[in-house]
Amino acid sequence: MPDLLDSLAHGPLVCAEGYLFECERRGYLQAGAFVPEVVLDHPEVVEELHREFVHAGSDVVEAFTYYGHREKLRVIGKEDVLEPLNRQALSIAARVARETGTLVAGNLCNTNVYEPGASAERAVRSAFAEQVMWAAEAGVDFVIA
Repeated sequence: MPDLLDSLAHGPLVCAEGYLFECERRGYLQAGAFVPEVVLDHPEVVEELHREFVHAGSDVVEAFTYYGHREKLRVIGKEDVLEPLNRQALSIAARVARETGTLVAGNLCNTNVYEPGASAERAVRSAFAEQVMWAAEAGVDFVIA
């Protein structure tokens, strides 16, 4: 398995991304909430897409957890898939990274629930801390936020 700092010492890293739009283009997601449930419904599609991105030159396999945080899923009534979605996405990404000799990254995205103030800050921090914890448990090399 490559090491992040060693890899960076040799130059920039390419991290191909765009799983959300590519899965939508292929008919596995519908425009709207953009929750990556395809990770649970069609894990083989996500796994193959990771391989295609590596084949195209990506040095990093980024777990498809975009919008997979508690606050986003709560807003659309799908909080029950939060942990399985994150763990499955991380597992798929780690498997492909091991097979291809690339780095694996966790992923955090923007949130639409943040407003200045202590309660919103606590909610957002808690949602992101949860995702980072799962990523750390999965052994990612780093987290893209």
